[in-house]
Amino acid sequence: MAGLSNYTYSTLVTAIRDYTEVDANVFTETIVDGFIMAAQNRINLDLPMDSDRVQDEAQFATDFNTITMPTKLLFVRGIEVYESTANTNGQGIWLEKRDQTFMSEYVGNLTGTAGGAAAQDVTGLPKYYSMFGGATTGASTATSGAIYVAPTPDANYKYIIHYNAMPTGLGSGGDGNSNTYLSNYFPQGLLYACLVEAFMFLKGPTDMLTLYENRYKTELQKFAAMQLGRRRRDDYTDGTIRIPIESAPQ
Repeated sequence: MAGLSNYTYSTLVTAIRDYTEVDANVFTETIVDGFIMAAQNRINLDLPMDSDRVQDEAQFATDFNTITMPTKLLFVRGIEVYESTANTNGQGIWLEKRDQTFMSEYVGNLTGTAGGAAAQDVTGLPKYYSMFGGATTGASTATSGAIYVAPTPDANYKYIIHYNAMPTGLGSGGDGNSNTYLSNYFPQGLLYACLVEAFMFLKGPTDMLTLYENRYKTELQKFAAMQLGRRRRDDYTDGTIRIPIESAPQ
């Protein structure tokens, strides 16, 4: 059976059953949904995509050094802080990512009192951030943990967090979409990832599992190259200011 140029939820379910030659009596909707969900999660972790970039605007809480991460966050791309409590107009300041050891040592070396001019302030506009465990305030069990910042904000500064979110994938009923970015632009890779899950469920044959695992990896490499191509400069601009250089007189 030839692969399709793109898949909807229903055509992908049909393809999985056709490729494995297993009908709906064994591969029920619930079981196949599990294959599709596992495959999509694997792809999103193997290759985070620009299509899943999200940005949220929020405010720090004064005198609290943690912020709760957004729901479904996969990883943080950057945090932009503004010296304003009212808006995010103008130029923001990008926080530098550090590990928890650096953050602990940095905070331990802050000796000035809040607002003091003689030494570094314990509080002020944040400069650094690190990934952390549960937030100490405003935490939700539906979030991905927390982000620790230093110095501790001394005002309700505005910030924008840029990140990749786990997208809603293909699924039946109201639990998913009928088509997605992956099903439209990475259809064969999605199919092969689903078939890997299906043959693991069937516990064989091993040669078919290996075949589709290798095909998935090949498609992933091609898709990764396409993603990198999207990030390159275009053919007409490269951001360089061209200044004419006058030749020395002869």
